[in-house]
Amino acid sequence: MKRNSLVVLFLVVLGSSAYAQQQKIITNFMYDKMSLNPGETGIDEGICGVMLYRNQWDKVNGAPNSMLLNIEANMNRWFPGGIGINVFHDQIGFNRQNNVMLNYSYPLQINGLGTLGIGVGLGLMNFSVSPEWVPPTTLNDNTLPAGYSANNLDFNFGVYLKGNNDYYVGLSSTQISQSLFTGGVGTITTTYNTNRHYYLMGGKTFRGIANSNGDIETNLLVRTDLVKTSFDVNARYLWNNIAYGGLTYRLSDAIAFMVGYTPIQNLTVGYSYDMSINRLSSISRGSHEILVKYCYYLPPVPIQKSKHPRWL
Repeated sequence: MKRNSLVVLFLVVLGSSAYAQQQKIITNFMYDKMSLNPGETGIDEGICGVMLYRNQWDKVNGAPNSMLLNIEANMNRWFPGGIGINVFHDQIGFNRQNNVMLNYSYPLQINGLGTLGIGVGLGLMNFSVSPEWVPPTTLNDNTLPAGYSANNLDFNFGVYLKGNNDYYVGLSSTQISQSLFTGGVGTITTTYNTNRHYYLMGGKTFRGIANSNGDIETNLLVRTDLVKTSFDVNARYLWNNIAYGGLTYRLSDAIAFMVGYTPIQNLTVGYSYDMSINRLSSISRGSHEILVKYCYYLPPVPIQKSKHPRWL
């Protein structure tokens, strides 16, 4: 067996207890706030969709591959709040995870601060294992986990403040229900339990640096399951709302480079590359991430005026 296969097999065995293997890692987390904090849902104007694909630890067999779709809309024109849907697929080794989450956020206007979104997310999570073991003999090994698929409910909660002075801060928790997935074949039973996770996010944009057409945006994301804690620190230079470039540092894991471009109005495409600085650096060729975001803004409500025939 190749060395990288041994590494991934080790990670898969520890997957149920290792923090990073339960919750996704997204370098472009500033475009994925809703799935981490439902309080952010629809807090900005318009209807926006974000698609993300992440190939983690390139060239490592069985390494994580993730796909994400977020769609959210500001509904204040019709009723207070924002609604959104998050669809997520993750594959690591023999494990498969599929999530569908519906989100709602209620906005509160706080004088002198901004808009506070209080949000909840309710969804369905599917977890499956499809192992392809190669025992050293022709007999099956009953100690090896068998394949199964199970469903359970998932629940998120968060609060998110969009400040008046180009800043934001949010606090949230995901997998609050800590769902248990059980399955197997015959007398072989396998279980998988989701852990509750907590997130702190924040950021600020500094406009017109040095009287230029560019802005500097800073972002922070802290994640923990109260056993292990990790954080991402990001800084991007936004040039005239047309292009951006930036760097991200992830504690004890990676340094990431990101670029993005807006070819047409309301459409953004981006790419990021994570350079591993952990023990996988000698095996992995880094992680790749592709981003596509599009927003549609409803036209303003026309102002209707009535006139008397005598005044036409």
